[in-house]
Amino acid sequence: MPEIHESIAQHYHERTKYDPETLAGKTHQLDWAKQPVPFKEYKIGSDFDLKPYLQEQPEALNQNSEAKWWQRLSKLLFHSYGLTAKIPSMGSAVYLRSAPSAGGLYPAEIYLVSRGTPFLPAGLYNYQCRTHSLKQFWENNVWTALQNACFWHPSLENTQLAIITTAVFYRSAWRYEDRAYRRIFLDTGHLLGNIELASAITDYRPHLIGGFIDEAVNDLLYIDPEQEGTTVVIALADLLDIKQNLPLGKTALPSSVETEYPRIPDGELLKYFHLHTQITSEQTVKHDLKPAKTEQSLEDKYNFPFCEKISTITTPIDWERNLSALENTIYKRRSTRAYSGEKLTLDELKSLLDFTYQPEHYIDQGLDRNPDYFDLNLIETFIAVSGVKGLESGCYYYAPQAQELRQIRFKNFRRELHFLCLGQELGRDAKAVIFHTADLKTAINKYGDRVYRYLHLDAGHLGQRLNLAAIRLNLGVSGIGGFFDDQVNDVLGIPADEAVLYITTLGKPR
Repeated sequence: MPEIHESIAQHYHERTKYDPETLAGKTHQLDWAKQPVPFKEYKIGSDFDLKPYLQEQPEALNQNSEAKWWQRLSKLLFHSYGLTAKIPSMGSAVYLRSAPSAGGLYPAEIYLVSRGTPFLPAGLYNYQCRTHSLKQFWENNVWTALQNACFWHPSLENTQLAIITTAVFYRSAWRYEDRAYRRIFLDTGHLLGNIELASAITDYRPHLIGGFIDEAVNDLLYIDPEQEGTTVVIALADLLDIKQNLPLGKTALPSSVETEYPRIPDGELLKYFHLHTQITSEQTVKHDLKPAKTEQSLEDKYNFPFCEKISTITTPIDWERNLSALENTIYKRRSTRAYSGEKLTLDELKSLLDFTYQPEHYIDQGLDRNPDYFDLNLIETFIAVSGVKGLESGCYYYAPQAQELRQIRFKNFRRELHFLCLGQELGRDAKAVIFHTADLKTAINKYGDRVYRYLHLDAGHLGQRLNLAAIRLNLGVSGIGGFFDDQVNDVLGIPADEAVLYITTLGKPR
């Protein structure tokens, strides 16, 4: 076999690109008889009903510390991944959740680990979103095993609860085949965005842990690694307990880089790639207690002397007292299906960017000034503008440190965007399209092949903040994970090594 120089992450990315020529001749018939069910059920275990606490009145909670504790946890889980609508469909029903998912397939599962609190016994729980309840399927204390699997991450030292997200691969692969791995982690990124913001509403602080021994956490949860895999561990710090007001720790750890691998058949690439981005027990990790650097670097990447620069500094979005407007926005969030053609305003675009990339502007509203990401230094943001009042059509680079848009191409790309987004009208009719990209080779050099997870988790997290800001401003928004990869690079005028991760379309809803 000839020597292979590209890593498995690069190989996966190239293999799962959409191309106009190959996609046109490819047919994938959905087997509706094998359509996956987006819910996991446990036949045995103890149930903890969370529904009564959603309606509990504040004055009643002041007299009952146990009810207050349960309401906070109930609201956190509901606003992270709860059911928000039921739509009849072909004789059955489609359930929508607070976090968006490609094709409504919802590959993510949420597990809760309790160290043992006065109100929640030690053990393992699965969040049953259909009934808004916790199912305890293991009663013993497993916290030490979780700490060991996470290389004794400092955020697990004093916390009493942890959330673990997993992915049930087939739920997405049924429709999107091997490319589903991208969508699984974008969907999980949406979920992380919700967990971050729902935690602020409920006085928790989530600490993301992306570096863990995959096999150990899978075993801890008693999941079948052929069907389901752990994606993120989240230490959940209770901000009402001074002992749990923790410094930030490392969110991302590197894996190995695999450059020698067999010929992998179509249909097996997703699982092979996941298996070979895992971290093993042989890895040695030292955690320092210094705050993790999750902000972008001091210099923004694209800064051409000739380009026009437009400041994006603006008044922050008002989420109202006690973040009540944020709570309502999470609940009513929906992906837009069609745009009206009406233009956006520059102020609206500025507000979207401000909430998504400048969290420090929202401290006085009770949001975290430095929420956890895996490494935003690796993510770049481009915006194709075709209908924003006060802004010339063209392609812009968004520089988050300078808080400005830098025009790098001078053309209306509306026709190209329609083509790039696989002929979807959302791409054609959107008035601004945001692209998240990353230099894949540089990212792999820093974190190994596992970085592919981190990149898509961060892109999805940013995408969810864009979603919620748009809904708050009465705008339309929809994420797109299917696009012609190389052609996007051509339109944006960026190098081929810059991998396109995610597209978010924006406009006025029809």
